[in-house]
Amino acid sequence: MDEELNMIYDMAKDSMNHSIDHLKKGLLKIRAGKASPSMLDGVMVDYYDSMTPLGQVANVNTPDARMIYIQPWEKSMLDPIEKAIINSNLGFNPQNNGELIIINIPPLTEERRRELVKKSKIEGEDAKVSIRNVRKESNDEIKRLKNDGLPEDMAKDGEEEIQKYTNTFTTKIEELISEKEKDIMTV
Repeated sequence: MDEELNMIYDMAKDSMNHSIDHLKKGLLKIRAGKASPSMLDGVMVDYYDSMTPLGQVANVNTPDARMIYIQPWEKSMLDPIEKAIINSNLGFNPQNNGELIIINIPPLTEERRRELVKKSKIEGEDAKVSIRNVRKESNDEIKRLKNDGLPEDMAKDGEEEIQKYTNTFTTKIEELISEKEKDIMTV
């Protein structure tokens, strides 16, 4: 019976860790208004009559949190790249200085920041629901073991252990959300 309880604990921990990983990935998708080369991932450039991803015709980097520099490998590509960025409807206003293209990322408005915080809190709430579902499934398994002959005090200890995991992972989620909120609200 102890072995079965330990299996339940391990499965619960694995599932809860998976929920945390899923949350982290979700939070990465919520941009905090900082410049990132990935902002231009969908931009396709007309490269000798062939639509080519921007990253294949130029070097894209971010010297600071508010700017993106695009250095084409061929100077003749400056105008097509500039045109592609304008046509991509990303809301960027590229500036061509004859050497490279510079994009200034406007700071987020207060209203947009609040929307992003709300979105990250929703992600966090989804993760908490996932953790609670794992707790319920684990407790159901412990009850099944109890019906199969697991002593009542061991079943109680098992449920308390699962609750400890739940509390630990819920605290982790709250810390991640708080961190993301600070990141978003920092101007």
